[in-house]
Amino acid sequence: MGIDKVKAIILSAGEGSRMRPLTLTKPKTMLPVAGKPIIQYNIESLRDNGITEILLIVRYKEEMVKEYFGDGSEFGVNISYKTQKDFLGTANAISYGEDFIEDSMIVLNGDIILDNEIINEIIKKYDDIKPDTLMVLTEVENPSAFGVVEIEDGNVKNIVEKPKKGEEPSNLVNTGIYIFNKDIFSKIAKTKISERGEFEITDSLTLQIEDGKKVIGHKTNKDWIDVGRPWELIEVNEELIGKLKTEIKGTIEDGVHIHGEVFLDEGSIIRSGVYIEGNVYIGKNCDIGPNSYIRGNSYFGDHVSVGNAVEIKNSIVMENTNVSHLSYVGDSVIGSNCNIAAGTNIANLRFDNKSVKTKIKDAMIDSGRRKLGSIIGDSVKTGINSSFSPGVKVGHNATIGSGVLLYDDVPSDTRVLVKQNHIIQDKKLKKE
Repeated sequence: MGIDKVKAIILSAGEGSRMRPLTLTKPKTMLPVAGKPIIQYNIESLRDNGITEILLIVRYKEEMVKEYFGDGSEFGVNISYKTQKDFLGTANAISYGEDFIEDSMIVLNGDIILDNEIINEIIKKYDDIKPDTLMVLTEVENPSAFGVVEIEDGNVKNIVEKPKKGEEPSNLVNTGIYIFNKDIFSKIAKTKISERGEFEITDSLTLQIEDGKKVIGHKTNKDWIDVGRPWELIEVNEELIGKLKTEIKGTIEDGVHIHGEVFLDEGSIIRSGVYIEGNVYIGKNCDIGPNSYIRGNSYFGDHVSVGNAVEIKNSIVMENTNVSHLSYVGDSVIGSNCNIAAGTNIANLRFDNKSVKTKIKDAMIDSGRRKLGSIIGDSVKTGINSSFSPGVKVGHNATIGSGVLLYDDVPSDTRVLVKQNHIIQDKKLKKE
């Protein structure tokens, strides 16, 4: 198909409601991991494989995506945008690319992290076999949460969306990475709305199969991570920071102990007495310490301040957030523009050592993680000596008062206070 004729579409229209409260203020694809928004990894993967013409399908808080990437020139690509008018599913989103492509197109979901080699290997396979559609598959232990694909001699025979546990036709799941030729648009036009009220691209693929078109599955064993729920943001951050190589652009004072790889960006300082264990990413103009304990794989966005004697473990702390002295943050995500007051404790381990559950769309979901702290939205403030139980979520612009022990999720724009009864005695009075 010739690499010069291949274009790419990245789907970035949705909010990512399962990621709330983080997505109340940012689209999911713009959530940061290891120094970049999720979607940037996809753009760079395409670029590194010679694909520079990219169409982003946007809608939810699209101005943030456009402001960050612009025309793409800063990232070595040419980016254009189309706004999906309504949230009508993946097939509808892809249909916006009909006038964009000349011959073939790679389509990616913007909320995945993939190995660069995947793009390279599917282009070669598509060129070799020349199918109408190539879809990338990967094996997972629990396929029931995904679109499960049944293949025969490399050809896709059946796609079952989120089958019941034990009824999966295989353990191969759809990664949301495709190469299409123009035939897909005629099938999208014939696709009927699903029970979810959306036009599903898997239904369009089923129409292709029924029409005798060649739809092949490409199984990859390269890294592919679906970032759909808050703890998966922590997991992909672990994966990427685990590959970090040391680069020091800021200042490290005498008396700092580093046991791992550290990226320290311009204008940042690590003060004396800080002990770093494991890989850590520190953005621009951050102030860390003194005497803090930073444990891998932690990520700090730009303009983050970490005070004296703070311990932070395996967490994401977004830009312009302050974590004050004597605080503990474990396995958590803290949004932008937060102020975590002195003595705040964000716990990450249940008393019974069982995996931590957290609420997603009004249902308690088992994260499968033995250690998971809190998911805290943007512009949250905590009072001194407040404490958070494992798995708690705090909405955007909430305030947690001093001394509060938080067991339950807190909605956005609310305040939680604790009222104490005090006994005040006159010490000068003689005892009877």
